[in-house]
Amino acid sequence: MSQNFSVVAKNGMVASSQPLATLAGVQVLIGGGNAIDAAIATAAVLGVVEPSSIGIGGDAFCLFYSAKDKAIRALDASGRSPYATSMAFCRDSNFPEMPQRGIHSVTIPGAVHGWATLLNSHGTKKLSEVLPAAIRHAEEGFPVAELTAEQWKESEARLKADEGAAINYLIDGRTPKAGEIFRNPRMAATLKQIAAQGADYFYQGEIAAKLVRCSEKLGGLFALKDFANHRSDWVEPITANYRGYDTFETPPTTQGFVALEMLKILEGFDLKAMGANSTDALHLMIEAKKLAFADRDRHLADRDFMKVSLADLLASKRVERLRSQIQTDRATAEYRNVSTGTDTEYVAAADREGNLVSFIQSNFMGFGSGVVEPETGIILQNRGHLFSLEENHPNCIAPHKRCVHTLMPGMILTNGKPYAALGLKGGHVQPQVQVQLIANLLDFGMTPQQSISAPRFNHIDGLKVGLEPEIPKSVKEDLTRRGHQVVDGNPESFGGAHMIMIHAESGAFVGGSDPRKGGCALGF
Repeated sequence: MSQNFSVVAKNGMVASSQPLATLAGVQVLIGGGNAIDAAIATAAVLGVVEPSSIGIGGDAFCLFYSAKDKAIRALDASGRSPYATSMAFCRDSNFPEMPQRGIHSVTIPGAVHGWATLLNSHGTKKLSEVLPAAIRHAEEGFPVAELTAEQWKESEARLKADEGAAINYLIDGRTPKAGEIFRNPRMAATLKQIAAQGADYFYQGEIAAKLVRCSEKLGGLFALKDFANHRSDWVEPITANYRGYDTFETPPTTQGFVALEMLKILEGFDLKAMGANSTDALHLMIEAKKLAFADRDRHLADRDFMKVSLADLLASKRVERLRSQIQTDRATAEYRNVSTGTDTEYVAAADREGNLVSFIQSNFMGFGSGVVEPETGIILQNRGHLFSLEENHPNCIAPHKRCVHTLMPGMILTNGKPYAALGLKGGHVQPQVQVQLIANLLDFGMTPQQSISAPRFNHIDGLKVGLEPEIPKSVKEDLTRRGHQVVDGNPESFGGAHMIMIHAESGAFVGGSDPRKGGCALGF
């Protein structure tokens, strides 16, 4: 994938982190499927060829622009905690925080239910028609990509420690090497059953029973009721206007509002005049991030438990007060509260009918909880780690509750028409990079590929900020003089983004894919 030149096509396009997955989505488009069909086919292949990041044991979120309805719909396909969980259980278990790995970090996987919900509502094909490529790669094997092999290797000890993981994701006790053919016959069989019997097989059939038995064996709290009562939710997307463009995100439990808050803070400054990756522009973006993340950490939770409204958080007068705290010549470690009123893969897909999809699915950390159900090959996510154990926090652990999510697909409209779908993997870096991508497009006039390839910052905490090597030394020195603690970061810490933009005049698709990863945008 070129670091400078975007991919262009007129009939359809898919962008993802793995060429095999992107190709599967494009083939669905060529075969008459729409953008929803293509996105799910792509995600299914990603779960096979990049298992550390994504799979059917994870959650998913989607923004969908319907050309027919001329409107955006948002789907929350995230799972909840077991009915049997409680603060009392966590105290009795002496958890200092929610476990990062293991069975007690697991929440119900929502991805498969989300796939079925999207296909039934807006797709043109059935699960049996979008899963064949994923089944084929699992059954016949696929060559492991270089970056995937590196990520796999990082989890080798964890995979060895779990019976199901060792059986399904190691070869003679080791992780596969780059270029080596890896087969996953149990996952192939699982996907075949889902293709034949639908999502009910996962949530009310044999898979649910096996996952509950796996949980019980490890001292977990899941019961069949947790799976049978799972549902995906159509939710109202949230939006804010930036420079005349309407940016859309998924609502809580995701951190999408953080990107909107950052954009509204930054809208009060002339970033274009400052220049891309200038000291002034980077300083303001970093400070806006600190302000928005402080709100995230105080308020974000399952939307049914939120104690403040997003309208209050994004109210113009409040944004002005937030913006006024920024010192243009000095970094701030921590901002005071301003009161209110009353590891992952991303897919973008577009089709000739004018539909646009922004889709994201994840195990959370590499290989999720580290727990793999042996017979099905399903890697269980560790999203439950993000629950709080502070009893008064809206994100506190409770029965049948969603935890906060880092996943946040993005979409931009202009004059009511789709302009771009964008998103990335990367946990807490997602809102930061989304804002950088949007500024690159709308403030600095970059193309999709240029906006993705441009060097990035990643504010970590306090005064500490990671900057990619391509940012000039003089800028790093200027930021240091302003009080920022500039540190290096590995490529993984700056996310992996993909984008499809709609050309304003021709309607052609213009796509970009992150050179920090091994994926591509492809159209026809």
